[in-house]
Amino acid sequence: MKLFAKYNTFKFLLISLASALFIIYPNLAYFNWQLSFIDESIRIWHVAYFIFRFMFFFAMIWAFLNYSLQKAITISFRKRFLNHFIFTCIAYLVYIGISYLVTTLCPIIKIDHFTGTLIFQFCVVGVVCTFAGHIFYLYTIQRKKEHEIEQLKIENLQNRCDALTNQINPHFFFNSLNSLAALIRKKEDENTLAYVNTLSDVFRYILQSDKKGLVSLEEELEFVQAFRYMLEVRFANKLIFNINIAKEQMDLKIPVLSLLPLIDNIIVHNIIDSEHKMEITIYLNHKTELVITNPIFPKLTIPDTNGTGIKNLESRFMLLMNKQIQVENDEKLFAVFLPLEQQNNENTDS
Repeated sequence: MKLFAKYNTFKFLLISLASALFIIYPNLAYFNWQLSFIDESIRIWHVAYFIFRFMFFFAMIWAFLNYSLQKAITISFRKRFLNHFIFTCIAYLVYIGISYLVTTLCPIIKIDHFTGTLIFQFCVVGVVCTFAGHIFYLYTIQRKKEHEIEQLKIENLQNRCDALTNQINPHFFFNSLNSLAALIRKKEDENTLAYVNTLSDVFRYILQSDKKGLVSLEEELEFVQAFRYMLEVRFANKLIFNINIAKEQMDLKIPVLSLLPLIDNIIVHNIIDSEHKMEITIYLNHKTELVITNPIFPKLTIPDTNGTGIKNLESRFMLLMNKQIQVENDEKLFAVFLPLEQQNNENTDS
């Protein structure tokens, strides 16, 4: 990052102007006192030379800072100090040369050529610009390291999210194949073809999920609608979806593939048949949380699962949103509360 990315030319000139005023302050302090001892006929020349001194330091500081903060940003402190020492000596010799030229043309002007104040002023300019450049160089290195660390954190976060997302795919894949095999055995060609087409759309969304972090609620619900068709083919009219989300709330953000493990969890752990019709309700509550509820019809035998569905979802919400999901189970109704983010707080899709 360069200094001029933060300060425009006008502001940078103001910095040089203020620094020049600080450097010539000793001369400014006794300027009026000096004028009182100078004949009125040559006061204008004394004022002109004072303005020249100020403008010389102003240009010198601007040039030194420009070199130190832009051109010599990566050199070592020793080399930077040596360069500024040489530049300061050259600037001092130029100043002395101009001063001698002025005294030659106008001998009545009294000019300080080798006074301690003048030498001190040049030394201060050289040393201050040297340290300003070196400090900015160290600051730039620090910012670069912080940026690299931040990038590593983002990449690590992305890798962890990808690993969690990828855990969903194999389980869903095998369940889908089982449903497809059941349709083939029943020789329902039209349903089988429609199922395959929808399965293609669903898998496309899942495969593209590794490029996304947060998606809109509308995008996630469109995926649910496709997934819903597959489940209706599988369970006929025994599985009902009741989705009640207003159109103006569709821009809210949610981690990609948040609903798939919840719906899959409902199917795996509950009996779904003519006597136990499953109604999955999806809506937003007053806290702007996405609520997914379903009645509980526990299977007689404990399903053979690895139990990572809800834990996986909890981990992804913490990684992507730094928020926790809530689960409520009163043995009659199972509910999951998913926090959402507003459009203007969107995390960049990874």
